[in-house]
Amino acid sequence: MSDDNNDTERFVEEHERQINDLLQDVEDPAAVDDDDGFSMQLGGLELGRRDFMKAGAAAGVASAAGAFAGCQTALPDSATPSDSGGSQGSSAAHSHVVAPGEKDEYYGFWSGGHSGEIRVIGIPSMRELQRIPVFNTECARGYGYDDQSTEMLENEGGGYTWGDNHHPNLSETDGDYDGEYLYVNDKANGRIARVNLKYFETDAIVDVPNVQSVHGCTVLSPDTKYILGNGEFRTPLPNDGRHVNDPDKYTALFSAVDPESMETAWQVKVDGNLDIVDTGKEGRWAIASCYNSEEAVEIQGMTHDDRDYAKVFDIPAIEEAVDNGDYEEINGVPIVDGTRDSDLNQGDDPLVRYVSTPKSPHCVEVGPDGKYAFIAGKLSPTVTMLDLDKIGEVDDPTDAVAGRPKVGLGPLHTTFDGNGHAYTSLFIDSQVAKWDIEEAANAELGSSDPVIEKIDVHYNPGHIQALEAMTTDPDGEWLVSLNKLSKDRFLPVGPIHPDNDQLIHIGDGEKEMELVADHPAYPEPHDCIFAHKDKISPATTWDKADYEGEKPFVTEEDSGVERTGERSVHVKASSKRSEYGMFDFTVKEGDEVRLTMTNVEGVRDIIHGVAIPEHDVNLAIAPQDTREVTFTADDPGVYWIYCTYFCSALHLEMRSRMIVEPRE
Repeated sequence: MSDDNNDTERFVEEHERQINDLLQDVEDPAAVDDDDGFSMQLGGLELGRRDFMKAGAAAGVASAAGAFAGCQTALPDSATPSDSGGSQGSSAAHSHVVAPGEKDEYYGFWSGGHSGEIRVIGIPSMRELQRIPVFNTECARGYGYDDQSTEMLENEGGGYTWGDNHHPNLSETDGDYDGEYLYVNDKANGRIARVNLKYFETDAIVDVPNVQSVHGCTVLSPDTKYILGNGEFRTPLPNDGRHVNDPDKYTALFSAVDPESMETAWQVKVDGNLDIVDTGKEGRWAIASCYNSEEAVEIQGMTHDDRDYAKVFDIPAIEEAVDNGDYEEINGVPIVDGTRDSDLNQGDDPLVRYVSTPKSPHCVEVGPDGKYAFIAGKLSPTVTMLDLDKIGEVDDPTDAVAGRPKVGLGPLHTTFDGNGHAYTSLFIDSQVAKWDIEEAANAELGSSDPVIEKIDVHYNPGHIQALEAMTTDPDGEWLVSLNKLSKDRFLPVGPIHPDNDQLIHIGDGEKEMELVADHPAYPEPHDCIFAHKDKISPATTWDKADYEGEKPFVTEEDSGVERTGERSVHVKASSKRSEYGMFDFTVKEGDEVRLTMTNVEGVRDIIHGVAIPEHDVNLAIAPQDTREVTFTADDPGVYWIYCTYFCSALHLEMRSRMIVEPRE
């Protein structure tokens, strides 16, 4: 066997040992037995489900990978034989096909992960409709090339060259999506961005002070009072080099951002690392999953104990502490002490309630009626149900645990159909489990009886979302499983493979789940959220009143060159099909050129580009919009300006010249 194959086996075995050790330490260790409800036959070879990842990674197994799609899953005794995995193909009864000329019923907003963008995808067709740059530059839209977006990325956004966006959230009014904004976090650089859904364009980014990573992100329901972000990485506070070798001085921060000003209103420091966050439906509670209660700085220490804590933040109590001056201000932000030993956490009304959970819980999702928060175990096969009506009344927060169904191995995220059912992704089992919420509340802790059915997905699902599941009135019908691995599902494209987003029909929750379609996704989309098309009202052209006073609207008659200083000029021009407002203009060598360009067209779809390649100018201007860019004309010469969007039959002839004269 080659050294490469030896290394592969060694790495996989090392990872398997690590996972096995962790699984043995969490609640109900018997649940991780390889033979517990699953087997795969590969040419006579029987594999346990947790061997699935090992089999997929090891050399030589690729030839057998096609057999994975047919794996069958045993269910609890209460499940019927017909509940064993659902269909694996498209169904005429539940077609996701949207005919040419027809439109999808739902907007889906996918976080772009490492690409830093938001992807807009129609549901149920799964057609990609648009990409919205957020933490990335984007040539096709001129984002990061005009003055406004460049300023936002470089100054407001901290000047990073990339982002890793994870959790898109839609603004809410009365617990329902209002179609105004989408918010998304940057796990890599500790930022939160706002996307204006009138124009499907990022209009604000805040570089959240005092944190290196914002992982979980959500709006405070029901009326988007705050955008809430979990600072995942623990660092000294302030992080100025004084305590770099003293982890006891590290802390994680829970941040509240004002959705209008996009400024950080306040922060709360807590014990352990913060992960995912969601809120109740009444505006009081925010619930965060957390890990590393040991507050270690390496994996052995982070996984030493067998329990962790979910944290329940009392938002009005935190606001009251800020109003009373019970905080320290660091880098301009009030920071309230929410650690377990804090004076503010003593007594009957603590700011932060610490709820003991199985080790390393990953997610928190609050159900549509706001009654329960669902905290998936990740390393435990269970989901903890926290009764939000009781959490403010009980002396011991664990007394508010209302249920803990056993759903399968590696539960990560939960979503809802609005008809009393929850759906949980099972990372290790490569499945989605459907279960009854009220039956889980009435069952013994650790019971698998509430599980109704499971369906295989391909492979290793992370987030899952059903239609409008985060509102108070989900629509059901469709669910998307965002799977981390695609393995054998698509044509091979080299060592970096696509993810696999799978569309599953769930109907009103009374039917079997049915896998309808696979869709490859460029890594790593991470999460998504859906809104009915009637709740989103995008503009088809710009309203110039929206930027009045900030930028001019340049007509053909206004086009011209104004010298604003000895070494600066302002060039203003219009654009329409086949021509710019000036066929040429002249500046001097070394001039700082401010170029303002307006698309005077009033017809949708007619975009005009402005490219001056030698000066790195690349604008995309929608009808009735104005964009500005500032650059220096360093070298004398003739520089052609051309339109980058095919806008008319005379598109190739749509030119202008910038003439840079030598400065004497």
